[in-house]
Amino acid sequence: MAGLYDLMLLVDPTAPEERQQAVISEVESLIQSGGGEITGSYDWGQRRLAFEIRHRPEAEYRLYQFAGDPALLERLNGRLRILDGLLRFRIIKVKPGQPTPPPPDQQAARRREEREQTDTRVAARAAADAPAPGGGDETDETDE
Repeated sequence: MAGLYDLMLLVDPTAPEERQQAVISEVESLIQSGGGEITGSYDWGQRRLAFEIRHRPEAEYRLYQFAGDPALLERLNGRLRILDGLLRFRIIKVKPGQPTPPPPDQQAARRREEREQTDTRVAARAAADAPAPGGGDETDETDE
């Protein structure tokens, strides 16, 4: 029984251009030759990582959406683990009818707006909770 999956690739941006293209074409051929069908391919470009992977602060992000069976997933997992030029990958099962994830630029803008609203509320609350200068909660540190 075939399922729908998202495959996120983090390609090493310091690898030669030929190697990066070889990684992408090998992944596509693995899916298609393994009986899978690519339903979407998205190049999200070079993005900063949340933390370094193999001393790389950035990676080329590629998202593939495909249909395949469990045998294809096993072959993909085995091959992608040893593929030179690939920093990290993740395969996620997608529920039917789930929308395509938006590109990172749209997510970052939305998160930034939400974060700014939350930060102002947190700052206002912290200021309201802070003790008044020169009065109140002083402790005597001479007791031991």
